[in-house]
Amino acid sequence: MSGSTRSGPVDAQPSVLLVDRSEGVAVLRLNRPHRLNALDSSLVTALRTACASIADDPDVRVVMLTGAGRGFCSGIDIRDFGGEIPDASAPAIERLRFQEMMAALPRAVRDLPQPVVAAVNGPAVGGGLALCLAADVRICAASATFGNAAIRLGLSGAEMGMSYHLPRVVGTSVAADWMLTGRMVAADEALRSGLVSAVHADDELGEQAMRTAALIASHSPLATRMTKRALAQNTDAPSLAAAIELENRNQVITHATDEAAAARAAWGER
Repeated sequence: MSGSTRSGPVDAQPSVLLVDRSEGVAVLRLNRPHRLNALDSSLVTALRTACASIADDPDVRVVMLTGAGRGFCSGIDIRDFGGEIPDASAPAIERLRFQEMMAALPRAVRDLPQPVVAAVNGPAVGGGLALCLAADVRICAASATFGNAAIRLGLSGAEMGMSYHLPRVVGTSVAADWMLTGRMVAADEALRSGLVSAVHADDELGEQAMRTAALIASHSPLATRMTKRALAQNTDAPSLAAAIELENRNQVITHATDEAAAARAAWGER
């Protein structure tokens, strides 16, 4: 990607805007503000396409994920998905394919090699919460709300990676509370529970999120990617010994880079 700043649709898809930043931060903005950025077929396709493109771009060091307008993502757009959602009478294989398509969306975000900063600027419900959980760093606006609403529709609250990510982020009891009640969670509770690391005034969120992303992007790309991988792998490490083994390998690899040598020299001059 070029160092200039531009804004435009990804692969002619208007549902996701990709903004290049010279600091090495790519901003992915969900762009269906009239529906609080609810997931429809075009947004699902555009976001997966954008993630695939960014993953192979060496100029992108960090990704910032946010929503246009006053919402982050209000979940699946049941009323206007833009493609056929299988009903309850459809063959199980068709309903499974649809569910797998939706579940692949947070995985596309999670699997990005670059760290992902979610700037949650409004409601993050259902699939929106799943996307939020797929990020590495989550910060939100004071007006942000979070909810796993599937159970209120007679569905399992365990979907799109929710039963994996949420207990690891906020603990099993809090996750069970949110998933079983389907209640909405305000920004202050999200902060207390560890879902987000910071809450900012609505008009300051974008700037603060960019500041966080730019700080991460200022570090060695290899070091940040190795750190992200270690965090992901060691969340499920079978033992402390296995976790340390991975950490030791990563330190040996990153120690020999030019970026590490330059950082050590700069540190010594402080």
